[in-house]
Amino acid sequence: MSRILRQRFLLLVISFSASVQSTKVLSEWKKCGDLECEKAMSRVQATTDYLGPDCRYLNFKAGEEIIVYSKLSRENENLWTGSKGKDFGYFPRDAVKVEEVLIGEEVEVLTKETDFLCLHEDKYAFE
Repeated sequence: MSRILRQRFLLLVISFSASVQSTKVLSEWKKCGDLECEKAMSRVQATTDYLGPDCRYLNFKAGEEIIVYSKLSRENENLWTGSKGKDFGYFPRDAVKVEEVLIGEEVEVLTKETDFLCLHEDKYAFE
Protein backbone atom coordinates (compact mmCIF):
# COMPACT_ATOMS: atom_id res chain seq x y z
CA MET A 1 0.00 0.00 0.00
CA SER A 2 2.78 2.40 0.94
CA ARG A 3 4.55 1.79 -2.37
CA ILE A 4 1.42 2.69 -4.36
CA LEU A 5 0.99 5.90 -2.38
CA ARG A 6 4.61 6.87 -2.99
CA GLN A 7 4.21 6.23 -6.73
CA ARG A 8 1.03 8.33 -6.87
CA PHE A 9 2.71 11.14 -4.95
CA LEU A 10 5.70 11.02 -7.31
CA LEU A 11 3.39 11.22 -10.34
CA LEU A 12 1.60 14.19 -8.76
CA VAL A 13 4.92 16.00 -8.19
CA ILE A 14 6.06 15.32 -11.77
CA SER A 15 2.73 16.54 -13.16
CA PHE A 16 2.88 19.73 -11.08
CA SER A 17 6.48 20.39 -12.16
CA ALA A 18 5.56 20.07 -15.84
CA SER A 19 2.59 22.39 -15.33
CA VAL A 20 4.71 25.08 -13.67
CA GLN A 21 7.43 24.81 -16.33
CA SER A 22 5.03 25.30 -19.22
CA THR A 23 3.66 28.60 -17.83
CA LYS A 24 6.95 30.01 -16.57
CA VAL A 25 7.76 33.56 -17.71
CA LEU A 26 10.98 33.30 -19.70
CA SER A 27 11.72 37.06 -19.72
CA GLU A 28 10.07 40.32 -18.70
CA TRP A 29 11.19 42.05 -21.93
CA LYS A 30 11.36 41.32 -25.64
CA LYS A 31 12.56 43.12 -28.76
CA CYS A 32 10.25 43.38 -31.77
CA GLY A 33 9.96 45.06 -35.15
CA ASP A 34 6.96 47.13 -33.96
CA LEU A 35 5.09 47.82 -30.70
CA GLU A 36 2.60 44.97 -31.34
CA CYS A 37 5.31 42.45 -32.35
CA GLU A 38 3.39 41.67 -35.55
CA LYS A 39 6.06 42.71 -38.05
CA ALA A 40 8.54 40.05 -39.13
CA MET A 41 12.05 40.96 -37.98
CA SER A 42 14.15 38.56 -40.02
CA ARG A 43 14.30 35.36 -42.00
CA VAL A 44 16.67 32.75 -40.59
CA GLN A 45 17.79 29.26 -41.51
CA ALA A 46 18.19 26.46 -38.99
CA THR A 47 21.80 25.31 -38.68
CA THR A 48 20.94 22.30 -36.53
CA ASP A 49 17.98 20.14 -35.58
CA TYR A 50 16.13 21.42 -32.51
CA LEU A 51 13.53 19.76 -30.26
CA GLY A 52 12.18 22.07 -27.55
CA PRO A 53 11.49 21.03 -23.94
CA ASP A 54 7.74 21.77 -24.08
CA CYS A 55 4.92 22.98 -26.33
CA ARG A 56 6.01 26.64 -26.18
CA TYR A 57 9.05 25.86 -28.32
CA LEU A 58 9.40 25.59 -32.09
CA ASN A 59 10.83 22.28 -33.32
CA PHE A 60 12.77 22.21 -36.58
CA LYS A 61 15.37 20.42 -38.67
CA ALA A 62 18.62 21.85 -40.07
CA GLY A 63 18.01 23.79 -43.28
CA GLU A 64 14.43 24.82 -42.52
CA GLU A 65 13.46 28.49 -42.86
CA ILE A 66 12.00 30.38 -39.88
CA ILE A 67 10.50 33.87 -39.71
CA VAL A 68 11.51 35.72 -36.51
CA TYR A 69 8.93 37.98 -34.79
CA SER A 70 10.57 38.73 -31.44
CA LYS A 71 13.69 38.19 -29.38
CA LEU A 72 13.63 37.88 -25.62
CA SER A 73 15.86 40.49 -24.01
CA ARG A 74 17.62 41.43 -20.78
CA GLU A 75 17.49 38.34 -18.54
CA ASN A 76 17.18 35.79 -21.35
CA GLU A 77 18.59 36.97 -24.68
CA ASN A 78 19.21 33.48 -26.05
CA LEU A 79 15.60 32.77 -27.07
CA TRP A 80 13.90 34.10 -30.18
CA THR A 81 10.28 33.62 -31.26
CA GLY A 82 9.30 32.64 -34.76
CA SER A 83 7.19 30.61 -37.11
CA LYS A 84 7.72 27.80 -39.55
CA GLY A 85 4.59 27.15 -41.56
CA LYS A 86 1.73 26.97 -39.04
CA ASP A 87 4.04 26.22 -36.10
CA PHE A 88 5.07 29.04 -33.75
CA GLY A 89 7.33 29.11 -30.71
CA TYR A 90 10.63 29.83 -28.99
CA PHE A 91 14.00 28.57 -30.14
CA PRO A 92 17.66 29.24 -29.26
CA ARG A 93 19.26 31.93 -31.40
CA ASP A 94 22.44 29.89 -31.72
CA ALA A 95 20.51 27.18 -33.63
CA VAL A 96 19.95 29.49 -36.62
CA LYS A 97 21.78 31.87 -38.93
CA VAL A 98 20.28 35.12 -40.17
CA GLU A 99 19.58 35.06 -43.90
CA GLU A 100 17.76 38.40 -44.27
CA VAL A 101 16.99 41.31 -41.90
CA LEU A 102 13.49 42.67 -42.57
CA ILE A 103 13.35 45.69 -40.22
CA GLY A 104 15.45 48.79 -39.70
CA GLU A 105 15.15 49.16 -35.94
CA GLU A 106 14.13 46.97 -32.98
CA VAL A 107 11.84 48.23 -30.20
CA GLU A 108 11.84 46.80 -26.67
CA VAL A 109 8.47 46.06 -25.05
CA LEU A 110 7.23 44.28 -21.95
CA THR A 111 6.19 40.65 -22.38
CA LYS A 112 2.68 39.48 -21.55
CA GLU A 113 1.58 36.35 -19.71
CA THR A 114 0.06 35.07 -22.95
CA ASP A 115 3.53 35.13 -24.55
CA PHE A 116 4.40 32.04 -22.50
CA LEU A 117 1.32 29.84 -22.86
CA CYS A 118 1.11 26.70 -24.95
CA LEU A 119 -1.11 26.77 -28.00
CA HIS A 120 -2.85 23.45 -28.70
CA GLU A 121 -5.09 23.14 -31.75
CA ASP A 122 -5.82 26.90 -31.84
CA LYS A 123 -6.63 27.00 -28.08
CA TYR A 124 -4.45 28.28 -25.25
CA ALA A 125 -3.62 25.77 -22.54
CA PHE A 126 -4.04 27.43 -19.14
CA GLU A 127 -2.44 25.15 -16.61
